[in-house]
Amino acid sequence: MPEATLQAEVTLRTAFQDADPMGVIYHGNYFRFFEEARRAMMEQLDYGYMAMKESGYMWPIIDAAVRYVKPIKFDQSIIVTAKLTEWENRLRTDYVIYDAATRKRLTKGHTIQVAVSIDTEEMCFVSPTVFTQKLEAYLSAQ
Repeated sequence: MPEATLQAEVTLRTAFQDADPMGVIYHGNYFRFFEEARRAMMEQLDYGYMAMKESGYMWPIIDAAVRYVKPIKFDQSIIVTAKLTEWENRLRTDYVIYDAATRKRLTKGHTIQVAVSIDTEEMCFVSPTVFTQKLEAYLSAQ
């Protein structure tokens, strides 16, 4: 039986305003696509940005990377996947963007987030219990 994981997949169609004059999606917009999949993934735990704030933590991104394999074009249907691969001390989310028609990989990347107390503005060196309890409950139900 495969190990339970937290992951999500969203399908998007690229917009005109996301493209450069040559019809290729501007490189900075890839992180917006990643965010849509990450948001969908975290909503499975009922721990989206508003729930994070209500729990007393913000989760800023402290590191991000992207590998551009093939260009994404204007009006292209893409599938963006997000998978949580680390969570004990920080959240590492790995992403892959595929062409929706061919399932060929177009891009991959990751983001790393850390918990920061809203009250003290101190970084947490261990993920807060409010998050780990939600994740453990989700994974045990898988």
